[in-house]
Amino acid sequence: MRNNRGPGSRGTRGTGGRSEAGAGGLTGRGLKTRVKTANKRSASSTWWLDRQLNDPYVAEAKKRGYRSRAAFKLLQLDEKYHFLKPGGRVVDLGAAPGGWTQVAVDRVHSADSENSGKRGKVIGIDLLAVEPIPGADIIQLDFMDASAPDKLKAMLGGQADVVLSDMAASSTGHAQTDHLKIIDLAETALLFAREVLAPGGTFIAKVLAGGATGDLLAPLKRDFATVRHVKPEASRKESAEIYVIAQGFRG
Repeated sequence: MRNNRGPGSRGTRGTGGRSEAGAGGLTGRGLKTRVKTANKRSASSTWWLDRQLNDPYVAEAKKRGYRSRAAFKLLQLDEKYHFLKPGGRVVDLGAAPGGWTQVAVDRVHSADSENSGKRGKVIGIDLLAVEPIPGADIIQLDFMDASAPDKLKAMLGGQADVVLSDMAASSTGHAQTDHLKIIDLAETALLFAREVLAPGGTFIAKVLAGGATGDLLAPLKRDFATVRHVKPEASRKESAEIYVIAQGFRG
């Protein structure tokens, strides 16, 4: 199991503050960089490099110290739905390379040793190794491993306010198969969320175009006050990814 966030920059933790250019917004766009096809570079590699060099979110992520452009997806979702609050407890499923975790740490103040009264908690898990992030506890383990839920619960030490899942299985190139695989991940994440979320909590999971299936939507609508499908502005237009956001966990 892998998540599909780009490798991004492995710099220092970003600020994530809501006042910083709208946090999820951008400060400006530069001139387009042209990439020539080298003899040893395939057309697809050239296209990927061109997209990375000319993606304003990639540049802004490096500028702010976020490990991936995906950080802006979570920033934009939080700016609209306000689920990351000081003192909150967050679980990040599919944390690598750490962009979402960085945002969560900033927003819930889990690295703020001077403000213990509103100090939150952030834990994460991923099949891939994640470089340490101050204010977060992250384990390298496949979330689909039978031991993963209990290990996360032990790390959490109580209830969570938010469960995030940016997990995505490796693409097969077959749209229906990929859709079913990511829905399976989302359903498994939801089962975990229902066990750890506090009343009023929020669950967010990546799905693909077509949205959540009935098997996922039915329990979401039963257990949460509101359920939405959202595509953040930072999500690339050509990407089929969207996010299901369920808020107001009934417990």
